[in-house]
Order: sequence, then structure tokens, then C-alpha cells
Amino acid sequence: MSYLEHNVKTVPTGLSKLLRLNWALVLLLTAVACFGFLMLYSVAGGSMLPWAEPQMKRFALGMGMMLFIAMVPIWFWRNMAGLAYCASILLLLGVEFFGAVGMGAQRWIDLGFMRLQPSELSKITLVMMLAAYYDWLDIRKTSHPLWVAIPLLLIVLPTALVLTQPDLGTAILLVLGGGAVMFLAGVSWWYFAVVAGAGVGLVWAVLSSRGTDWQLIKDYQFRRIDTFLDPSTDPLGAGYHITQSKIALGSGGWTGRGFMQGTQTRLNFLPEKHTDFIFTTLAEELGFLGAISLLSLYALIILFCLASAISNKDRFGSLMTLGISVTFFLFFAVNMSMVMGLAPVVGVPLPLVSYGGSAMLVLLAAFGLVQSAHVHRPRGR
Repeated sequence: MSYLEHNVKTVPTGLSKLLRLNWALVLLLTAVACFGFLMLYSVAGGSMLPWAEPQMKRFALGMGMMLFIAMVPIWFWRNMAGLAYCASILLLLGVEFFGAVGMGAQRWIDLGFMRLQPSELSKITLVMMLAAYYDWLDIRKTSHPLWVAIPLLLIVLPTALVLTQPDLGTAILLVLGGGAVMFLAGVSWWYFAVVAGAGVGLVWAVLSSRGTDWQLIKDYQFRRIDTFLDPSTDPLGAGYHITQSKIALGSGGWTGRGFMQGTQTRLNFLPEKHTDFIFTTLAEELGFLGAISLLSLYALIILFCLASAISNKDRFGSLMTLGISVTFFLFFAVNMSMVMGLAPVVGVPLPLVSYGGSAMLVLLAAFGLVQSAHVHRPRGR
């Protein structure tokens, strides 16, 4: 035992846990959030209100939540996984009956001091539930059809509720995040090959049905597909958002137009510049170098989480960390693909950068779970 290890084990429990925290991860999360604060200050025309200041307060609250969650033993969160999952399902059902409506969608529950989006919470509780399930299940049964059906039901239930809101972006993240945990738990890749094949077949059937008596989707939905493939077909309508986004991205160049100097942002050509399209604002003002810097921070966060999961001998902690890492990756990958025209616009925020309370608080709580798994992982003598 080294001198440092001996001293860590002899100090009080609380201080010992603080020393075992992954402080590099804390710094990386703070650095990413600072990008968001700068961009929210910029899009408000050099003002802390209405976006930057509330975002800072939420981040401070979220960091406090993360540290608190990290101090709680990982076995507690394993035992709470089922309750957390059920609570998120009840909240999603609550949205159906008394949810608040915004921008044509019913996705929030108004708590007075903030609007809670239960679909954000469900992304994390689903990962927790699946990790606890595979921690309980005998590893030899992971690919048995009966034991594969159960996690599929766990994924389908929140996904179906989210689709009714409607929120296609979150539904996609739920399916991909849940599927990733199943794959990482050791479910046979043949199941995923069948699902991928069925997906390709469904896409082919939908496209082939156009103009026939058995057309599978509406004409307006086909027009959305056309707009995604070629936004110039409707530059002032359905293709407006992505067209303006591409203009802003291209005008940034290597070093950008300068902080608070983005023309697309300042002249309000860029839609949703403080939420879904904030990466476009960053790329226009800070250029390729600013965009790649943010992407590098995201990559480092993923690497630190992967390293923690690989070194963790606790199956629940390892699977949960990997699942949260995949969910985090999907967040920024889908958002960046969306604003660059590589994926349809589905309303996925840029993690820790886009303005929004629920997304930030839930994400920092999720990293609190990652920290708890890291702090309380089994250690050799």
C-alpha cells in the first residue's frame, strides 16, 4: 500500500470520498458549461439575462446535486433503480393528463419554480433500471429470448409515452441508449442484426409506398423527408432552419467572426439560437477552432467515463457508467448532426450548453451516479 492510499484510508469517510472523486471529470463538465454561459451571454446581446444567469444558477445547483449523489453508496442507487424507473413512468403519465404545453408539444410539468421535463429523467432512469436488471440476471441468460423480452418492454414503455407528447428526438435516444446497455451487457448481436434488418426493411417499405394505394405515411411526412434530403426545395418553409444553420456554420471559418459578432445570430436569422441551434452560434462566432475545442472536451468526458467503467469490477456500476456515457454521446452527436444537416431536426439539446433546466439538472445528476460508481468501486488490498 502506497503512502497516499494509506492516508486516504485513514482520513474520515466523507473526506476520503471527496479525495476519490474524479475531479478531472468535474473540471471538464465545468469547462463545457462555461462554453454555454458564454454563448447564452452572446445570443442575449451581451446581457446575463434572460438566459446566462439562470443557466449559471442551475449549473451551481446541479453541481451540488452531483456531489451529493456521488457521496451516496452505489448499492443504494442500485436498490433505488426500480423505484426511480417507476417514478419516471408515472411522471410521463402525468404529462398526458396535466402537462404544460409549449411550442405545440405537451412535454412539461409546471412545478411553479421550474418546468420539469420527465422525458429527460427517463433517459437516465432507464439506464439505471437496465443496469440493475443485468446486474441481477445470471450472465448465461442474457441472450435467452425470455430474458431479452423483459428489457425490451422496459424500453418500449417510456418510448411509447414520449412519442405521444410528441418528442421523436427523446424517443430515439431512449431506444438507442437502452439498446446500447443491452449490447454492453452481452446480449447476442444477432438480435441487433434482426432489428437493424427490420429497420432497413421498414424504411424501404415506406419509401416504396409513396404514391400507391397502400401509402404508409402522410404526404406532409414525405415532404419532410424531401426537405431533409434537400432543404433548398423549401428554403423559406420547412428548410429554413437548416438552411440558416448551414450558412452560419460556413461563415465561421477557422477562427470565427468573433465573440458576439455572428451576423446570423445578431440579425435573428438563426432560429432557436439559445437551445437546439446553439452549436451553430458557437461555430459562427468562434469558428472551427472553437467547435473542435468543445468537441474535444466532450470526447475527454467520454474517455474518463469509459476508463472508470472498465476499471470498475462492480457490474451495476460499470454498466450504468457505460450507459450514461452512451446517452451523453448520443446527446451531442445527434444535436451536432442535426444542425449540420446530417440528421433530421428532432429537437435534441446540446448537453450542458443549450439553455434548459431539466436537461442540465438531470445530466449532472447522471454524472453524480457516475461519480458514485467511481468513488465506491471495489478496491483491492
